[in-house]
Amino acid sequence: MELIIFLAIGALAGFAAGLFGVGGGLIIVPLLYVVFTQMGYGPEIVMHLALGTSLATIIVTSISSLMAHNKNGAVLWPVFKNLTPGLAVGSFLGAGIAGLLSSAKLQLIIGIFALWVAYGMFMGAKKMVEQIRVLPSAAKQVCAGTGIGIASAIFGIGGGSLTVPYLNHYGVRMQKAVGTSAACGLSIAIAGAAGFMFFGAQEKVEIANSIGYVHIYAFLGISSMSFFTAKLGAKAAHALSPQMLKKCFAGLLTAVGCYFIFQGVLTVSV
Repeated sequence: MELIIFLAIGALAGFAAGLFGVGGGLIIVPLLYVVFTQMGYGPEIVMHLALGTSLATIIVTSISSLMAHNKNGAVLWPVFKNLTPGLAVGSFLGAGIAGLLSSAKLQLIIGIFALWVAYGMFMGAKKMVEQIRVLPSAAKQVCAGTGIGIASAIFGIGGGSLTVPYLNHYGVRMQKAVGTSAACGLSIAIAGAAGFMFFGAQEKVEIANSIGYVHIYAFLGISSMSFFTAKLGAKAAHALSPQMLKKCFAGLLTAVGCYFIFQGVLTVSV
C-alpha cells in the first residue's frame, strides 16, 4: 500500500514539475507530510523527512523535465551557468538551517512563502511579457542563486517557486522561465538532498529505511514514476498560454500555502 501511495505521489509531482518547472516539491512535501505522519514518524522529524526526501526525488524529476524542455529550446543555458554555483552552495546551507527549525515553524514559513509567491504570480499573469529584457550581471545572478538555493532547501522544493518569478520579473517568457527553472532545480536538488542526508546523520536520529532525512523507499517510488509524468507536464506547459500557466501556478501555490499555515497553527496550538 505504501508503494502505491508513493507511486501516486510521484505521478502527480512529476506532472507538476514538467508543467510549472517547480520540481514537484510543492506537491511532494505536503503529501509526504501526511503519509509519514500516518506511518508513525514523530512530529519533531516528520517535516524534515518530507523536505529531505522531496529534494532527493527532485533530482530525477528535474532530469526528466529538463530533457523535455530542452527539446523545445526553452532552457537558457547561460543563465543556468550563472545561477548554479550559488544554487548549490545555498541549498546545502539551507538544509542545515532547516535542521535548526521546528516542524511547526517550517510549516508556517512555507505556507506564508507559498501565498506570497502565489500573489505575485497571479498579478503577473495580467501582464503581457514576451521579450527578454536585460538580466542582471553574472555576479548578481550568483548572489540571487544563493538566496534561491537557501530558501529552496528550507522549503524542500526545486526552486521553481523563486526561479520562475525571478526570471519572469526580468521579462523572460513564462515557458523559458519554466524550462530554465527545471535545469536549475537539478543543482538545488543534488546539493539540498546531500545536505539533508549529512545534517540528518549528524543529528543521529534513527529513521527506518532512511539515510539522514531522506526516506529511501519513498525516494525510489516517487522518482521512478515522476520521471515519466514530468515529460507529459512539460508538453502541456508548451500548449498553454503564459497567462494561463501563471494562473494555474498561482492556484497551486495558494492551496499549498493555506494547507501549511493551517497545519502550522494547529501544531503550535496543540
